[in-house]
Amino acid sequence: MIEGKILVTGTGGFLGTTVLSKLISRGYDVSSLSGSSSCDLRLQTEVDSLFEKESPDIVIHLAGRVGGIGINKENPGRFLYDNLMMGANLIEKARQNNCKKFVMVGTVCSYPKYTEVPFKEDDIWNGYPEETNAPYGIAKKTLMQMIISYKEQYGFNGINLIPVNMYGPHDNFNPNSSHVIPAIILKIKNAMKQEHHEDLEVWGTGSASREFLYVEDSAEAIISAMENLEDPRPVNIGTGNEIKIFDLVNMIAGEMGFKGNIVWDKTKPDGQPRRCLDTSRAKELFGFEAKTSLQDGIRKTLEWYESL
Repeated sequence: MIEGKILVTGTGGFLGTTVLSKLISRGYDVSSLSGSSSCDLRLQTEVDSLFEKESPDIVIHLAGRVGGIGINKENPGRFLYDNLMMGANLIEKARQNNCKKFVMVGTVCSYPKYTEVPFKEDDIWNGYPEETNAPYGIAKKTLMQMIISYKEQYGFNGINLIPVNMYGPHDNFNPNSSHVIPAIILKIKNAMKQEHHEDLEVWGTGSASREFLYVEDSAEAIISAMENLEDPRPVNIGTGNEIKIFDLVNMIAGEMGFKGNIVWDKTKPDGQPRRCLDTSRAKELFGFEAKTSLQDGIRKTLEWYESL
């Protein structure tokens, strides 16, 4: 257990909620920030006031402006600016205040579009991200470099974690901004409203593959890294297993009892062709291995969703 007060940003999101709950259950002194209404992290003056009020020793930065392919395409400038400024303001203030540690949680979207699978951390610098997610991915990659550069110049103790696509209870089920798994669940739910299930229309060809990490596993990785990792080099957080979107849709449809037809809208983008991480560095540096299988995680997510 690491000593000191922990500030967790983004606790209004499903990952932040889970990390916060786990930290409190383990006896940590935690303060949380759940939205821009209480503090706009894009403004350095508000970050200054936040640190004056909370005096954190450790910062876990989970806040972000995120969403699926559609909302990324609509807001490239906003996603780049908001994510870059939030992270940069927090890192600089943490440096000024001599915080013990800064946990920067990045994104798999920072990897180049065409990266050899499985993605190895050193490959993250070798090209431009997939276009639909590039502004968000570049903002997070810049913050990753900021952590590394601050370590080099100031001895700043920051770490960089790169989780894959996450899912689980309390995920974002807003149809305008949801990620892959909640978006599929929402589409199937809507298609099942009629007695004779309507056709289910899904973006793309289904040929793209993704890796998914259950939110509980991701939270465990973040806390373990906070406690044990001292290396600013990026570290992948995932399962090391990928699934084609075609198979994922059919898996979720089967779990939900969907009997209709699945129609693939090939005029819509697939996004990056493949995403699957080499997770050996996380195991080597702080012993992390994901425990939840995709099918079990989807069942737990559906149980939570159906209970609403």
